[in-house]
Amino acid sequence: MEAQSTAINYLPIIFQILVALGFAVGTMAVTHMIGPKRKTSDKLTPFEAGIKVVGNARQPFSVKYFLVAILFVLFDVEVIFMYPWAVNFRELGSTGMIEMFIFMGTLLLGFFYIIKKKALDWD
Repeated sequence: MEAQSTAINYLPIIFQILVALGFAVGTMAVTHMIGPKRKTSDKLTPFEAGIKVVGNARQPFSVKYFLVAILFVLFDVEVIFMYPWAVNFRELGSTGMIEMFIFMGTLLLGFFYIIKKKALDWD
């Protein structure tokens, strides 16, 4: 017979979340209250990786950068689906193995398509 979940079983988790949130908010509040407040022109200017700001921030960007970023996110999310399969590998049996081969084959076909289209080549 399976034990039923009750609200009291979640009390330690709720307590841990409250302590973590309290610590984060409390630390931010205390450092804001006791930290120095010196606003100078150097501190108020935009700063990007040690490079002085020159020109307009709305300059065109290469689409390759965004394409690589989107492809990374796409394949990264697809790889996340492999984790539950790996955890339940024995319970899924041969049917789960066949389904994962189909999934990984589809993923591999997409990867070959991207390579064929030279989406990852930086010119």
